[in-house]
Amino acid sequence: MDNGSKKFPYALDLASSLMAMALLLGFMYATQSVLIPLLFSILISISLFPLARLFERLRLGKATASILSVIVAIGIIWTIGWFIVHQSIIISKDASAITDKMISVLERAQLWVETTFGIKRTAMMDQFRDQGNKLLSNAGAMVSATFGSIGNILAGVVLVPLFSFFLLYYRDFFREFFFKAFRSVNQSKVDETLNKIYYVVQSYLLGLVTVMGIVAILNTIGLMVMGIEYAWFFGTLASLLMLLPYIGIAIGSILPALFALAVKDNAWYAIGVIAWFQVVQFLEGNIITPNIVGSKVSINPLMAVIAILLGGMLFGLSGLILALPLTATIKVLFDAIPSMQAFGFLIGEPEKEHLKVNSTQELLIKWGIVRKPKIEKEIKVEIDVDTEATPPTTTMHYKEIHESEANPYTELPKKKEDNSSAH
Repeated sequence: MDNGSKKFPYALDLASSLMAMALLLGFMYATQSVLIPLLFSILISISLFPLARLFERLRLGKATASILSVIVAIGIIWTIGWFIVHQSIIISKDASAITDKMISVLERAQLWVETTFGIKRTAMMDQFRDQGNKLLSNAGAMVSATFGSIGNILAGVVLVPLFSFFLLYYRDFFREFFFKAFRSVNQSKVDETLNKIYYVVQSYLLGLVTVMGIVAILNTIGLMVMGIEYAWFFGTLASLLMLLPYIGIAIGSILPALFALAVKDNAWYAIGVIAWFQVVQFLEGNIITPNIVGSKVSINPLMAVIAILLGGMLFGLSGLILALPLTATIKVLFDAIPSMQAFGFLIGEPEKEHLKVNSTQELLIKWGIVRKPKIEKEIKVEIDVDTEATPPTTTMHYKEIHESEANPYTELPKKKEDNSSAH
């Protein structure tokens, strides 16, 4: 009689997991007005935890330390926002001159298109007019969406600091909740997983802030060398757009390029701006970020792009920002659950052994699909006797033969069934 626990088929387990994930995504989409501020609050509270601990070491109460940490964060965010708005107002004072130059640039572009492709200006103006009418027809929907976004922003301005305070103040209370919720699991494993989530998310956030600072300096230096006005504004704005992974810095290069096209007499300045920003993006992706963040947040680029697309579909702009830290957290959870470790492996970065030329052969050997090449050697001896020579000579030839040369990879023999009966 089999007293073992009943196991369900793997297909049924997989189907139930996918169904649970679909229900979870639906729940997240339905509750995004509360969930998005909560997720941002979790990220902010994790980044503020070292500051709160510092205030607590100064013998301030936990509540006071949490409040001061949130106030510091608000001050930093307000300063950055004030700088962007202030610079935008200064630039807008020259809007009339910039507009006149942009009109002249558009006129030259129309003349070039007409000369090169034979498209008349009237046809181009008809196209512009049609596009303008389409925009006006959708103006009502755009205004409604804008006011809806402003409402969400205002709600976030209130909820995010409030959530961040309580997450810092009640952090040990929430930790004990996880111990109680996963009572059947080894408590040290639960504690280790929570610490790893904190370490991964904090490494990502602090690394992102550091990289954004370096990129802002590089962008500004390049713009200053080319003589572009408001270099600090455009350089900082492009670095802030790095919150949108992979596409942020590319979008950030468009504004200074258009500005250079408007204020400079030569179009090469705009091309130089775009080229410099692409160089900075290359340095950020291949040198700066790998050396600062390193392997602390190991997500392979394919899964990162998929996560960003799914995050944008689920939460819009906020989803693009939250995609990578959430994916890193999910990877830590998958690595801690034995049945989900394969998916955690899929999210992570490939190891060096997966990128070798002969990686397929090594992989088949690792998983026992083919036999490892034998290194036993055999010596073949050939003796030649020349009787016609005076005196007769004998020559011996040695050749080392490896069995693996003939058939280096052979299939493993199938295990023979044990048909012997017990006596």
